[in-house]
Amino acid sequence: MRTAILGGGLTGITLARLLQKKGEEVTVLEREPDYGGLCRSMSNSGFTFDRGGSHIIFSRDTEVLTFIRDVLGENSQQNRRNTKIFYKGLYIKYPFENGLYQLPKEDLFFCINEFIRTMIAVEKGELEPPKNFREWIIYTFGKGIADLYLIPYNEKIWKFPAERMSLHWVEGRIPRPPVEDVIKSAIGIETEGYTHQAVFSYPKKGGIEALIRAIALPIKEKIRTGFPVSSIREKDGIFTITDGTYKVTADRCISTIPLQELLRCLDDVPERVRISCDELKYNSLACVFIGIKGKVPDISWLYVHEKDLGLFNRVSFPSNYSPEVAPPGHSSMLVEITYHKGDHVSAMPDREIINHTIAALKNMNIIKTHNEVVYTALERQKYAYVIYDLDYLRNIAIVKDFCMKRSIMLVGRFAEFEYLNMDGCISNALNFTRNR
Repeated sequence: MRTAILGGGLTGITLARLLQKKGEEVTVLEREPDYGGLCRSMSNSGFTFDRGGSHIIFSRDTEVLTFIRDVLGENSQQNRRNTKIFYKGLYIKYPFENGLYQLPKEDLFFCINEFIRTMIAVEKGELEPPKNFREWIIYTFGKGIADLYLIPYNEKIWKFPAERMSLHWVEGRIPRPPVEDVIKSAIGIETEGYTHQAVFSYPKKGGIEALIRAIALPIKEKIRTGFPVSSIREKDGIFTITDGTYKVTADRCISTIPLQELLRCLDDVPERVRISCDELKYNSLACVFIGIKGKVPDISWLYVHEKDLGLFNRVSFPSNYSPEVAPPGHSSMLVEITYHKGDHVSAMPDREIINHTIAALKNMNIIKTHNEVVYTALERQKYAYVIYDLDYLRNIAIVKDFCMKRSIMLVGRFAEFEYLNMDGCISNALNFTRNR
């Protein structure tokens, strides 16, 4: 069995390793000069940053965690999560419902009162079941937590109205808080939410790309970089894949690249399928890398939901994950800004975004002076987050059905067009190889 895998990101590299282990002949075709996709890292001036946004290693899936730990070996360290939400100048414990006791008293009352009122109304059957993401947030957390944090934060990261988002994806992704935990939090008893990520791992050296490199070790010779697929044709069970210059033939074609890029390589795509694919929505991401002299706050990452504070929704501190990613006496920040094609951020020059970010972090007192900043850079990723709008389920079904009929298999975040974390990508690769 000769298998061609389109895309050399986390999913594609993992698939190649697993399929080769089963005895298959694999070729990975990656358009960029380097493989790794959203899990690539960059090193400069002694700093290492993850180019596709902040990544950490955690999972509820023990098989996935075992796989990751085995490939990383000793190049891994564990960290206890210390994550905050920047709220009215305060550092509130994350997730928000576990840090209610730190809120100003009026906000605390608003949150706990609405949480209990909503819970009672739901139990009495007085509230209609939610029909969209916004309604689900209020139905689950009450109007207080919804209005003060969850809705503003989600609309900031998705750049999309919450009432126009589907709710099919939230179960398991956004855990429902135990009632007793919310009440304990309101009266100042410590509770812990999202316990599956309370302890996370990260490579000691090399940033998150160290994970990709470790997975790729047995199949490095099978990865062909600088190969932007332009055409995929199938005849008599044989796929011919070309970049316009070179051709690769295979018995099977697995795509891990975005559906929008895949369909451009196929002929005779029905208009209905093209329209459905074009209507699938996603966010792009601008990552601002900042190296500073001295220390950063002793936290893992920080959520910023208030629009007036800055364009960014999350600030991570990679040097708190591993001391090896910054020079001695220095620290690092990775600041994430989501955007859509054609919006204000997409048109901003990189230097303007960097200057905006540093000024905003100074206003938040995270950066003290400009003299602290010794390194800055910015990278953009076109495909970053899948957006589940109300038409998502209909559109994705049409596109996946077409790909299935063309015998092209889809695995991975933007091939399946699912909001998968790293562990989800590895899990889907493991499941694919197990079932084929």
